[in-house]
Amino acid sequence: MYSRRIKYVFKKIRDANLKYHLIANGDTVAVGMSGGKDSLTLLYFLTLLKKYTPLNFAIKPVYIDLGFGNDISPLEKFCQELKLPLCVEPTNIGKIVFEMRKEKNPCSLCANLRRGALNRVAKIHGCNKVALGHHLDDAVTTLFMSMLYERRYHLFKPKTYLDRMDITVIRPLIYVEEKDIKLICEQLGIMPVQNLCPASGQTKRQEIKELVEMIEQNFPGAKANILASIENVDQDSFWFA
Repeated sequence: MYSRRIKYVFKKIRDANLKYHLIANGDTVAVGMSGGKDSLTLLYFLTLLKKYTPLNFAIKPVYIDLGFGNDISPLEKFCQELKLPLCVEPTNIGKIVFEMRKEKNPCSLCANLRRGALNRVAKIHGCNKVALGHHLDDAVTTLFMSMLYERRYHLFKPKTYLDRMDITVIRPLIYVEEKDIKLICEQLGIMPVQNLCPASGQTKRQEIKELVEMIEQNFPGAKANILASIENVDQDSFWFA
């Protein structure tokens, strides 16, 4: 028997899949595994989606090794328990970002290189889709970052086709709040991989994330309402010259 929270999150993922047609019969889905709570939760629920819905699709977890020396044994064990072989792709992305380029704001470059490596490996393994662990909080935080730092309205979509790679990126956790992911990891005893990135916890994204949490504390339900407003855009309200 699954807990009420697991059933609740499963419904959120199923709703997102039904609305945005994220996964279809015959898909082969590469799941980007950082080893963090988000990607681990995503992988777990994709196995449930495959088990408890009529969808017939393949799941291939992929870990892009950035070269920081992370101990990924918890991730390997988790994949073994789900009976899914983990594909590990070694890279020198960490060295490029921190030693060769010496980026002051390394996260953007690192993310781009990591996504490129993930998409490339996904294509090599015959995948037509790549699933990422971005959740509701990530969407709201990204929107705030674009407005406060970039002076524009911009954020990722639940489903994006990359024509150059001929691959579709999906985000099945888009309706799931981070607090529910944390509670499910605690409930299931899911152990994340320790993040050894030198920039961990020192980013602009973390600052905006804390701002969003402060808003949520003062206005309960604010994050869900902001996400709903993203889906309910009145284009006539935008200012176009």
